[in-house]
Amino acid sequence: MKSAAAAIATLFLAPSVTTGFVSHAPTGHGRSATVVTKSSTASDPESRFIDGVGIPPQESLQAKLEEVEDCALPTQKGKTMSESIPFLKCPAVLLESDLAGNVGFDPLGLATSDELLLDYREAEVKHARLAMLAAVGWPISELEDRNIAEFFNAPSVLDDGDRVPSVLNGGLDRIDPRFWGFCLGMSAAIDMYGVSKSRRGSADYFPGNIGFDPLNLFPPDREGREKMKLAEIKHGRIAMLGVVGYVSEEYVTKMAVVDDTPVLFQPITETIEEVISSSFLL
Repeated sequence: MKSAAAAIATLFLAPSVTTGFVSHAPTGHGRSATVVTKSSTASDPESRFIDGVGIPPQESLQAKLEEVEDCALPTQKGKTMSESIPFLKCPAVLLESDLAGNVGFDPLGLATSDELLLDYREAEVKHARLAMLAAVGWPISELEDRNIAEFFNAPSVLDDGDRVPSVLNGGLDRIDPRFWGFCLGMSAAIDMYGVSKSRRGSADYFPGNIGFDPLNLFPPDREGREKMKLAEIKHGRIAMLGVVGYVSEEYVTKMAVVDDTPVLFQPITETIEEVISSSFLL
């Protein structure tokens, strides 16, 4: 009996050997019904205990996980000076934005509010995706259009310089109007779906997200998702510049881009053979 009494007295009179104790019995099922007293030797604010048991609160664990994820994401958020133009201050609307690809670039100050910024990002993502398709489809059509047309016994839409139809190249009248109708209808349907989804305020919505992921490539974790969005917007921006380069090059040279810069659109083995042949001729 004496030993048991001594053990109980030690438990309550010497709290430094324990991490905490319950001051009174729980009166209900809620977490607030249990009063937890911290040890005088506990210095970590996250070392609290729930209901007298050594389990850290779920909120603190979740906060730590979110903090780690936030630190791992590349962003302009919170940085006063623009990352893209270091001698200019970051526009106010971009300071607190965590959009993928945000490097504080808005020298003309076009995005004056959060709503306008999201509208611009929506438009940027759409143009980026179209540009990525065009950056691949443009040279492929110049390389393969005549072969495909011959296979289907149809006229080629390329001009005498092997250039594809475009606003500056001309030749858009050679495209079947039904194709334009299909493209316009499909674009309008996708755009209306995206607008309706954004207005419904879906929890999983972000600019450009229309729920199209048939191969399930979008990562489940937040950092993976942000990296995927960053990769898409970077590739899209490069593609937009590339397509502008195609258009300008063909308009100025009057030649197909695949003929004017063949080194970019033919197998590397052919390029090496041409270099070796030209060197022997010299």
